[in-house]
Amino acid sequence: MKKQTAWILLLALLVFLPAARAQDKTQPTNTDNQNIQAYLELLRSDVRQQKTEIMGSVMQLSAADAAKFWPIYSEYDAELTKLNDLRAANIQEYARTYGQMTDEKADELIQKALAFDKQRSELLAKYYDRFKQAFGGITAARFVQVEHQLLLLIDLRIASELPIVGQGS
Repeated sequence: MKKQTAWILLLALLVFLPAARAQDKTQPTNTDNQNIQAYLELLRSDVRQQKTEIMGSVMQLSAADAAKFWPIYSEYDAELTKLNDLRAANIQEYARTYGQMTDEKADELIQKALAFDKQRSELLAKYYDRFKQAFGGITAARFVQVEHQLLLLIDLRIASELPIVGQGS
């Protein structure tokens, strides 16, 4: 349990330290757009690797269970990556249109964000069922708990980097 807590604290530090800077921006600049691009790339590389390492540590699988777990997790991660591509495109569109935001564009972007959240929840439920069939309820629940916590940390990092849409942006 202490090892699990240490990993989650490490990830929290990695997520929160860069996000701790003030968010006084009212409109993204070219530098902000570059930061968004860099952040999206970070999500695709370092955070995914760290997430996998933390998942492996917290799941506490035997060698036999690990041989069954990781192929299923890889399928889940591939599907999640496709969903994250949709999210990344939506974030890029937000950054591109931030300065000329209209009610219609804001609604479109939020509807896409809400659809992403719904699809991601459905994906997690789908893989909960797969893990439950392969390992039973406790291991499947552990997967969902850890994955959900890690996704929340990533979501918070993303949210902290994006400026809040302003009235009449």
